[in-house]
Amino acid sequence: MNNPNYDDRFLSYGFLIGIHTSSFQLKYSDQFVDRSLDSVYSITPKWSAGFSLGFIVNMRVSDLLDLRATPKVAFYEHALEYQRLDEPIIEELVETTIVELPILLKFKSERRGNTRMYFVGGVKPGFEASGKNDVESIGDNNLVVKEFNTSLDVGFGLDIYYPLFKFSPEVRFSKGIVNILGSENNEFSAGIDRLNTNTVTLYLLFQ
Repeated sequence: MNNPNYDDRFLSYGFLIGIHTSSFQLKYSDQFVDRSLDSVYSITPKWSAGFSLGFIVNMRVSDLLDLRATPKVAFYEHALEYQRLDEPIIEELVETTIVELPILLKFKSERRGNTRMYFVGGVKPGFEASGKNDVESIGDNNLVVKEFNTSLDVGFGLDIYYPLFKFSPEVRFSKGIVNILGSENNEFSAGIDRLNTNTVTLYLLFQ
């Protein structure tokens, strides 16, 4: 067995790389069916790729349970397509860099040789470090989102033990629980009542 006593450590550290795809989930407002928005008949979220980099601080609670914090910086693109009658489609692209601090519980199976399955779940608050709205042919009157977001995370992974480190591929799903639609009212936000995020991430963790 490689590193037979690795999981006996009270604290362990590492780093992670994440590759994700993310999209907005929206709820239409009552104004969407108003005559003032007659030209817009659909607002469609699109999935866009991004990545994240971060650190791992893992605390052993028991043989089968860990408490984990994974502070990281994530780079997101969220796109909305505004489909209009007899007019070209407008794509609204919101690019943000988010500092995130997931706090997770890790439920582990019994170790079998040099592998161990696990599940993770927890909460992920995030604060915008920088952002940019990019709209083609529309000027500066863009969709605005809030700087703070919170998501619920759940996922699963596999610990693989090597002689000098532990490698863990992990898939995690994130569901935003905060309405991140900004208070600015313009032609892009008028048809939207609520805006949330959905993200699927493949993490590569090294400890």
